[in-house]
Amino acid sequence: MTARGKTTIHLIRHGDAVPDPDAVIDPENGYDFLPLSAKGRRQAAALAERLRATTPLVAVYSSATLRAHETATAVADAFGLTVRTEERVREIHLGTESVAHLPVEARAEAVRTRLAGFAAIAVREGSWASVPGSEATEGVRARVLAAVADITERHPYEHVALVSHAGTINAYFAAILGTGRAFFFPTGNTSLSTVRIEDGRPLVVRLNDTAHLERRNTAVAATTTPG
Repeated sequence: MTARGKTTIHLIRHGDAVPDPDAVIDPENGYDFLPLSAKGRRQAAALAERLRATTPLVAVYSSATLRAHETATAVADAFGLTVRTEERVREIHLGTESVAHLPVEARAEAVRTRLAGFAAIAVREGSWASVPGSEATEGVRARVLAAVADITERHPYEHVALVSHAGTINAYFAAILGTGRAFFFPTGNTSLSTVRIEDGRPLVVRLNDTAHLERRNTAVAATTTPG
């Protein structure tokens, strides 16, 4: 008989990876192969510090994208753990758009503009259905629900971190809360959205918690204020 118990899953959005205007973009790989920005690395460090002080993590899972894996590695290193890749929590596929035709110096801005456009669509429409070639909401929900169910089965009575993406995290919580919107809450970089699962029944504990970033920003301001 499989052991069952109360499992706590901490779904984490990756740190910031929006390219700086002078970043060099490989036209063949694109955003999914971009590392965390300097801001994103600071966010991941603050998250790792918070979790190490408050949460007894036993495992860290991540999507395969570089920005998610680097965020997960910062957390895993704080606990002496190894990141486990979970492909099913990848971001929603929103079609493809090459920047190969653009001059090298224009590619970063094109990526930034495209990402901002997706964010505006999500807030306005609550989904990405209007984006040509986008992945169907039902498929996203199915794969992330299956991934969380499998992780829960492996970790009864334990705390687990799962580093994913804004669209995918929204899809998961939309599914368990029964909302028709694919995107219904803001999901900040390195935010914590936690669910406690017992006998297959999920209980939402928190959404979009970024207190670790607010504390760090306050500390930096305190050390840089003159007088």
